[in-house]
Amino acid sequence: MSEQSFNEPRIVLNRIYTRAGDSGETRLVGGQRIAKDDLRIECYGTVDELNAFVGAARVTAEECSATCPFLAEMAQTLKRVQHELFNLGSILATLPEDVHPKQPRVTGQEVASLERGIDFANQDLQALKSFVLPGGSRLEADLHICRTVCRRAERLLVRLAREQSVDEAALRYLNRLSDALFVWSRWANHKLGAPETLWEPNAAASGTPEH
Repeated sequence: MSEQSFNEPRIVLNRIYTRAGDSGETRLVGGQRIAKDDLRIECYGTVDELNAFVGAARVTAEECSATCPFLAEMAQTLKRVQHELFNLGSILATLPEDVHPKQPRVTGQEVASLERGIDFANQDLQALKSFVLPGGSRLEADLHICRTVCRRAERLLVRLAREQSVDEAALRYLNRLSDALFVWSRWANHKLGAPETLWEPNAAASGTPEH
């Protein structure tokens, strides 16, 4: 067996438009044509959207690492997550009966790696007594955007799992990734020395007495 866990991509992208999708359908890895608004397409399309936002957060982390070297490691972690999200997209774009044994996917190893990352970052953080409002720093806000898109991807995958067979590791990965993005957002603020704004219900307009 090869030392590599997964097959390398076998694609050539030299012609970007093909007109094949003009009818509102697209093709799965196994060759099946399905509607572009099919729930399976919505799932891996949202994972693709998440990947783009993680890329934006990675750029922010790289920029912040000039003054906070700790964040260089976070940037590398986010790059790894981007590769993992493409692996996840690969398996979601394939019907269960067409999955190849060495097709890229997320596994229990990726889930365990996220859990280690959560535990490592959480050691530096104080327990929360309220919810966090995004915006303590640009990087924190970027990671919260990633978290919310990740939760949406997870919700869609839960819906798909009610109708079709879904890889259990895929569900666990998205659940754990959203937790990781939350903890990493707090850790980024901590390392940057940025303030953490907590939710105060009475800071709303209706909670402030009029004078």
